[in-house]
Amino acid sequence: MTAELLIGVGVMLVKMAVALAVALGLAAYMILLERKLLGRFQVRYGPNRVGYFGLLQPLADGLKMLLKEDIIPDGVDRRIFLVAPAVVAGMALLAFMLVPFGETLTILGHAVPQVIVRTNVGLLLVLALSSLAVYGLALGAWTSDNKYSLLGGIRGAAQMISYELALGLSLVPVVMRARSLDLSDIVAAQSGLPFAVTEPFAFILFIIAALAETKRIPFDLPEAENELQAGFHTEYSGMRFALFFVGEYVNMVLLGALIAVFFLGGWHGPILPPIVWLGIKVLAVPVFLIWTRASLPRLRYDQLMALGWKVLVPLALVNVLLTGAILVAAA
Repeated sequence: MTAELLIGVGVMLVKMAVALAVALGLAAYMILLERKLLGRFQVRYGPNRVGYFGLLQPLADGLKMLLKEDIIPDGVDRRIFLVAPAVVAGMALLAFMLVPFGETLTILGHAVPQVIVRTNVGLLLVLALSSLAVYGLALGAWTSDNKYSLLGGIRGAAQMISYELALGLSLVPVVMRARSLDLSDIVAAQSGLPFAVTEPFAFILFIIAALAETKRIPFDLPEAENELQAGFHTEYSGMRFALFFVGEYVNMVLLGALIAVFFLGGWHGPILPPIVWLGIKVLAVPVFLIWTRASLPRLRYDQLMALGWKVLVPLALVNVLLTGAILVAAA
């Protein structure tokens, strides 16, 4: 029993280390990819000086942030000010422990699930962890003792609360079809057709709500640098600013993983190995987010809130009713 426990703990630690390295590595190079693609969209060069084709730029940026002075303004609550950026990045990283990246493998006679933590309420835990990130944003803004930061934090909190409702409702049809909250079961239910085909309306609603959750253009009202200087992280510098920055890009990768799991069939696909299919689907989503940033203007705040409460929530409720009616008729 002790040997089995040790093996289980060892496997868990290895999976955690791999998931953390992959998530942070993808987030770092997602920043480079965004700068490169935005450069192409805007008919200019992106970073191309550090390393071949600029591939060492993320390392240079990380080193620069480490060496920058960590400035703490007067009048702030030091404990909350210092912890808030870690909450934003930490919640996104924690959510990766629930994302399945393959079927169960048998290694040395032991069944090893290709997920760090498998639970029958995985979808609820993902939503719970994503909702906790708002505390880091709001508390960091409030304790900065800066009116622009506070306005950004209030906007961010209202935006995330509003769109979480539409986000959760858009996933109800997925749960109804999979008949499970376990993310691995949801992927298994898409072995035939992905839910993006059978539930296209829910797929579109989820993408729009998730864009607002990740605070990406056209929904980046908490930052809005042309009116709030930089919004909720105006007073942050050095690695604490970098944590907010990394948290945003980890959220982009996490969003890609969740869309792949919920709507694109996860690791299912022909010819190529399952992990390759999953990687393609995960990376396609951040590229789409970068494309929207280069193409769409920012909404006004009243337009943002009206879209969430007056459009997305009613449409998501109607979609739940339609899905229920279709499933009952087909039974």
